[in-house]
Amino acid sequence: MKTRLFLSVTFAAFLSGALVLPRSVAQTPAAQPAGGVQGVSGGEPCKGSPVCAWSRERNLISHEVRTPDLNFKFAYPFALPEGGGGVSAVAINSKGHLFAFQRNAAGKPQLFEFDASHKLVRAIGEDVIGHQNKAHGIAIDAEDNIWICDENGDTVMKISPAGKLLMTIGVRGQRGDWDEAKGQRLLWQPLHLAFAPNGDVYIAQGHANESPNDADKSPTNSMGAARVLHLDKNGLFLNQWFGNHAGQGHFSMVHGIAVNPDNGNVYIGDREEYRLVVYDAQGKFIKTIQMRNLTCALYVDPHKQLWLATGQDGQIFKIDWNGNVLGAIGNGPGTGDGQFTEATYMAMDAQGNLYAGDTGSARVTMLVASTK
Repeated sequence: MKTRLFLSVTFAAFLSGALVLPRSVAQTPAAQPAGGVQGVSGGEPCKGSPVCAWSRERNLISHEVRTPDLNFKFAYPFALPEGGGGVSAVAINSKGHLFAFQRNAAGKPQLFEFDASHKLVRAIGEDVIGHQNKAHGIAIDAEDNIWICDENGDTVMKISPAGKLLMTIGVRGQRGDWDEAKGQRLLWQPLHLAFAPNGDVYIAQGHANESPNDADKSPTNSMGAARVLHLDKNGLFLNQWFGNHAGQGHFSMVHGIAVNPDNGNVYIGDREEYRLVVYDAQGKFIKTIQMRNLTCALYVDPHKQLWLATGQDGQIFKIDWNGNVLGAIGNGPGTGDGQFTEATYMAMDAQGNLYAGDTGSARVTMLVASTK
């Protein structure tokens, strides 16, 4: 199998010089976890990456499992209300306050703010943001505004630090294309967002494996493809680009997104294809970086370092901007100490502690940095 993987990767690289293989993929064989193959079922078979060249579902693919080596410890100091669902994302503002975005039933708050001592300060309820059909990504901009993504409600909301709704992008319950010429400003499954240094907003859209492309079901969605929408900080349209499933310069999903603060390049986490796809700030394709794990969530910390949550593989990787894995955190999939059922969107505080949500567990994991 190792030979077959190498040949598949080599052939794909031969077809396109834009394919980049991190050292961990090219030189390190994937570790086989005790008790079976890493990962879970449920995802559609990936179709275009060398790792998934045989169109196998994710539970049949040998993922890379690394020994945790970044010396983080695990803590769970945030008391969320009883009976809640998974925490899809977290973010931290300039005061060190953590916001947790939770998947709860209608009538229950979903957005919570904790102070720097982990005490619950407030819940922003449905009177402000309505019910989020499927809470997904959250991000905080340079002015401490909170932005939240409702995947199935097809909206992105901007909320002031005081808890006032400032802007809604998209129309609740109306999934479709953004067509500036027609004045049609709709979203298609917004999952996460990232900010450029100048405040521009990149909205990641398209879950792919969780729904049909809707092109034959919605008259407002003619593209039927995952996409990135580029707006200025006031929500004015600048650009957008689309994936077309597998292949160089394409993507089937935009589950994670990050902007390199040094050059403005946009990194896409094409989760089910196990890869990162890189574009410049204007949407011009640069390269594909093949990984050996689900590329679930991306995060740029205050030190301009890039982090990757491997989702249902139960780990978080520190990676460089070429996809090389520099270190790992996490004890694999599960609900035990230091485990994740699905690690998601992350945040780091001023002390270097990392925080992560978990869509399969009603908790926020605090990854306590070593004092050494």
